[in-house]
This record gives sequence, C-alpha cells and structure tokens, in this order.
Amino acid sequence: MADPAEPSKIEKLRRDKPWLDHLLRAAERYTSRYGAQHAAAVTYFSVLSLVPMLMIGFAIAGFVLSSQPDLLTELQSSIAEAVPGALGDTVNDVVKQAVESKGTVGVFGLLGAAYSGLGWMSNLRDALTAQWGHGKEDLPFLKTIFKDLLSLLGLGAALVVSFGLTAAGSGFAHLLLDWVGLSGVWWAEALLKAGTIVLSLAANWLVFLWVLAKLPRKPVTWRSAFRGAAAAAFGFEVLKQVGTIYLSSVTSSPAGAAFGPVIGVLVFANLVAQFLLFITAWTATAKENALRDLPAPPPPAVIRPVVEVSGRPTARTAAVLVGAGAVLATLWRHRGRRSS
Repeated sequence: MADPAEPSKIEKLRRDKPWLDHLLRAAERYTSRYGAQHAAAVTYFSVLSLVPMLMIGFAIAGFVLSSQPDLLTELQSSIAEAVPGALGDTVNDVVKQAVESKGTVGVFGLLGAAYSGLGWMSNLRDALTAQWGHGKEDLPFLKTIFKDLLSLLGLGAALVVSFGLTAAGSGFAHLLLDWVGLSGVWWAEALLKAGTIVLSLAANWLVFLWVLAKLPRKPVTWRSAFRGAAAAAFGFEVLKQVGTIYLSSVTSSPAGAAFGPVIGVLVFANLVAQFLLFITAWTATAKENALRDLPAPPPPAVIRPVVEVSGRPTARTAAVLVGAGAVLATLWRHRGRRSS
C-alpha cells in the first residue's frame, strides 16, 4: 500500500522540472481566471470589427476609383475576366455601388469601427488584467473610454511600426541582393528568407511587449513582459504559418473558397486570443512576479486587557452579600458572648 504522504508523479515532475511547474501554474491561472471565456469575448469583437473595416476599405477604394475612371474601368474588366457570368456582374455592381455611396459607407464604417474597436480593446484589457490576478473594478465610464481609445490608437501605431519594419526590411534586402548581383541565387534567397523571419519575429516581439506591459489596467513593468513577449512572438509566427497552410488548402474547392476563409478567420482569432491570454498567465506566474504579488503581512497584534466594573450589583449578588454579612454578624456576637 502506497504511503499517503508520498508525492505523486506529477508533483515529482513539477519539483524536478521548473519549466513544467511554470506551465502548469500558468494553466491553472488561465483556467481559474476564465481565460477561455475572455478569449471568446475578444474573438466576438474581433470578427465584428471585420465588417466596418471592410466598409472603410470600400470607402477608401471608392474615393480612389472615383478620381481615376480609367483605373475603375480596368478593375471592372479584370473582374469580368476573372469571374465570368452573373457572379462577375454582381461583383461589378457592388464595386459601382461602393463608388457611388463612398461617403455614407465610410461614415457608417467609421462609427462601426469605433464601437467594435472600443469593445474589443475594453474586453482585451479586462482579460489581460484578470490574468495578472486583478479583479474588474468599477471605473469612471468616460475616463475608461478615453483610456481605451488611447490604447487602441497606441496598439494601431505599434502594428503600423511592426508591419513597416517588416516590409521595409524585406524590400531593402531584395534591393541589396539586386545591387550585389545575388538575386536568384539559392543560398542568398535562403538567407533573405531567414532574415525576413527574424525581422518579423523582432517586430512581433515589440508589439507583444507593448501589449503585455501597457494594456493591463494595473501597472506592469517592462522587465516582467520581456520573456512573455518573446514567447508570444514565436508562437504567433507559428500560428501565422499554420493559418497560411490552412487557407491554401481550403480554398482549393468551391465550398472551401466560400466558407473556409470565414471559418479560418474565426478560428484564427480565437486561437490568437487564447494564446495571448495564456502567455499573459505564464508571464504573471513567473517566480519574480509571484514573489511580487505576495500578500502583505498582517499588522502586529496589540493585546489590551479590558477590565469591566459594574456600577450596581445584581439582586442575587446583593442577597448573597447580605446573607454573608448576617452570618458574620451572628458569629461575631456569639464570640462576644463567649468572651464575656
């Protein structure tokens, strides 16, 4: 019969392998702080944001095409050639309506993007804050909206910088290969591909560092988010590669081309949200952060003895005292008689 005090295999593994113990602590934090539910809310607003973003894109395209009729004619001809028949006519009608109602589409797109974007940012900040072990607080409405708007703009700027670094680095590398005459050489192309991946990882790391350190509603130090941002950047790159393979496989059939991208976007958004929240839980359960989150010791105990003095005896006490006095008086009299 096994000794009940003997640790289990999981406990032994957690004791011998600190990295496994850290992962399990992160999983416990993720589950106890409702990570999957928070990820579902973030996914909902992520998908909801696609429609107003498409409306804004159509509005921008409408302004560009209305000022360049030759480009509009060329686009319609290309659509007719790529999508012949009634479907091509439908797509051209959509493009024509987008050009004609570009202002209305743009206004409604901006309003929808503002609503869905603020909802997305609010849920994301609450989810990240929960994984750090802080509960949701009642904050001033207008002040919270203003801070969420600033965070949304800051995240947008971080994404622009990230994608800009990746695009500029890749373009500069191609120009450099052309300049030195190594364009088309396999080993130079392989080095360029590796360099592009490294640059993309660095850009992703900057974005996730900003997300982990600045989006929670409670202060988080940059140092606490360094390793978590590195793990998030690597995992996000893996998810992007898997998503690319998935989209290339499902769009090969007509049914997959119709429904595959929508399902892929939904699944990808949920996976990214869950992955980000798990990385946050993993960062929050690191030893340095766990030690920082220890509760403060209670204040020293002060012992003050309390003496209560009753101002008036009870009836029972008074009767006992009177009886004792009578007995003492009787004994005193009896002693006086014996002495005389």
